[in-house]
Formats: sequence, structure tokens, C-alpha cells
Amino acid sequence: MNDSPRETPAGDLAPETEDAADAALEADPAGGDGGEYLGELGAPLSRHSPFVWGFFGGLGLFVAWWLGGLVTSIGPTLILVVVALFLAAGLNPAVEFFERHGLRRSYAVLTVIVAALAALGLFVVAIVPVISDQVQSITDNAPDWLDSLQQNKRVQELDAEYDVIDKIKQYVSDGNYASTLFGGVLGLGLAVLSALANAFIVIVLTLYFLASLDKTKKALYQLAPASRRERVTLLGDRVLRGVGGYVSGAFIVAMCAGISSLIFLFIVGLGQYAVALAFVVALLDVIPMIGATIGAVVVTAIGFAEDPRIGIACIVFYVVYQQLENYLIYPRVMARSVDVPGAVTVIAALVGAALLGVVGALLAIPTAAAILMLTREIVVRRQDAR
Repeated sequence: MNDSPRETPAGDLAPETEDAADAALEADPAGGDGGEYLGELGAPLSRHSPFVWGFFGGLGLFVAWWLGGLVTSIGPTLILVVVALFLAAGLNPAVEFFERHGLRRSYAVLTVIVAALAALGLFVVAIVPVISDQVQSITDNAPDWLDSLQQNKRVQELDAEYDVIDKIKQYVSDGNYASTLFGGVLGLGLAVLSALANAFIVIVLTLYFLASLDKTKKALYQLAPASRRERVTLLGDRVLRGVGGYVSGAFIVAMCAGISSLIFLFIVGLGQYAVALAFVVALLDVIPMIGATIGAVVVTAIGFAEDPRIGIACIVFYVVYQQLENYLIYPRVMARSVDVPGAVTVIAALVGAALLGVVGALLAIPTAAAILMLTREIVVRRQDAR
């Protein structure tokens, strides 16, 4: 027989228990410690009291705010992790290619990483000195280009009012604009060291993610209920394939832009700057929507400064090429990886750029494609079944 006090649903003592407590207090008003009588005990605080709800609600809000501050403080580190994840997803198709040809996962990962690092090393050894020399040549010729701009009447009016040309010419001729941009020589050195450290972290994280991608996927898929695990696995693999296809496709599209620009610049008469400008075009072409346009504007401006006919040729070339890229190259390359309407692409890129800058713009399109795919496969199909 259970003689423990029975509680009411609200957490208060049952009536007979309250009577026993009152009788005990009447027998010993001081509460058993022999001290002064301090009044009768009140009922326990109800769990449904507004004070309890307010206290624990405020405590939860404070904890959420504290955790949000922690996440914000490690924002740069999280960006590096996300970039490494996307790079790992982009290199995974190459790893799976070697796996299909008989290599174990570990050896396939090692082969891909060594090939990628070798390609990067060859680029640094063979191309970076050329780019550096051509950038220096652009810097040396910039004052002459500014002199040629002074022949324009509108530019002469602006220069007479604001002395723009002389200020730009002095700024470029000093050669210290890079140091000034990063806060002096010490700031420039710290910026270079920070960039190298971030690159090293991304490479190491990419290696780890790539090596343990299968185990990581299986561990995450195990969190789904057994009845839905197969579907979650298929959807997750499809998202990863889409991300990997987008990263690989963006690299191919950028290479097409860079190589075509390199050939065009040699033909049109800008061979002394061709490698540097083609690298800039390829690098900017990775950025959705605006990257290709920015690269075209940079090349066209230098073309006009060199010779107006070269500038006009640059305008014609990049207008034609961007149409080919937008309607022929990009759709064919991305056909099997991402399927995103044009309006969604623009909105996703704008939102991503607003949240995370250039990195957000790069990751926005595959993220939007994954969300659209999951929406079609889960939400739309569930609605159609009703």
C-alpha cells in the first residue's frame, strides 16, 4: 500500500495532506526548530504560474542570445568550414571516378589531392611571375593612360574642378596603394599571412572532409528514422552530387572564359597584359551575375586606354562571348548539376552576397538548387498525394 502524499494535477498537496500539515503546525507552530513562530506555510508555487513561465522564458531567451553571439564570433571559421565542404563536394566526383577504376577510397583521395596541389604549384611557379610582371607593367603604363584620358573634354572639365587626374596619377606612381589599402607595410604582411593561413586551413579541412565523406554521410543518415532512412540517403546523395557538379561546372566555365580571353587579348594586341587580364577574367567569372561583367569592364578599360579601337573590339568580344556563355556554355555544363530558374538565381545570389559577401554569392546557387529539389520531392509530392 502506497502511503506517499497524493498530489493534485497542479502540483499542490491533496486536501487530506494539507489538513495533516495544518495539524502539525498547530502542534508545533515554530516548525520543529524551537524558534520563533513565523506564520503558516503557503502552498507550493504552481508550475503554471506566470512567474515560472516568465522566468524560464527569459532564461531561454538569454541562452539563445548567448549562443547566437558565440556563433557570430566564430563566423569566419564557419565560412572556412563551409568553403572546405563545398570544395570536398566538388572534388568528390573525381574521387569516385578513381574508385570506379579500382582504387580504394584513401588512395583515390590521395591521388586527387596530390593532383590538385601539383596543379596549384605549377600555376604558382609558371603563371604567378608572369602575372606579377604584367601587373607591374600595367602600373607603369597607368600614368600614360591617364594622360590620354585628359584629351576628353568631359574629363578635362572634371579634372579642372576636382584635380582628379593628377591625384590618381600620383597615387599610382607612388606604388604604395597596395600597402595603403591594407593599412601599411605591416598590415599588408599580416593580410598575406592571414590569407596563407586560411588557404592552409581550407586545404587541410578539404582533405579531411574528402577522406571521411562516406563515413560522415552514413553517420548523418543514421539520425533519420529507419522507415525514412533510404529516402533521406537518396535525397542527401542527390544534393551532394548537385553541389559537386556545380563546383566542377563553375570551374569549367571560368576556365573557358579565361582561355578565350587569353586568345583574344593576344590577337587584339594586348599580349603584354594577356595572362594577367585573362586570370582576372577567369577569377571574377566564378562570381554569379556580376563577375563576368566586372572582368569585361576591367579589360575594356585597359583596352580603351591602350587604343580606342582595341577598346571597341573588347566591347564587341565580351558582349558576344557573354551571350554564348549564358545561353550555350553555362546551360550545357550545369544541365546535370543545378536546375534553378533565372529569377531564383538572381534572388539567391543577392541574398547570399548580402549575408556572406563573395562566398555567399558563390554558395547561393547550389544551395537554392538543393532547397528547390527538396521542396519538389517532399513538400510538393506530399501535397499532391492528398
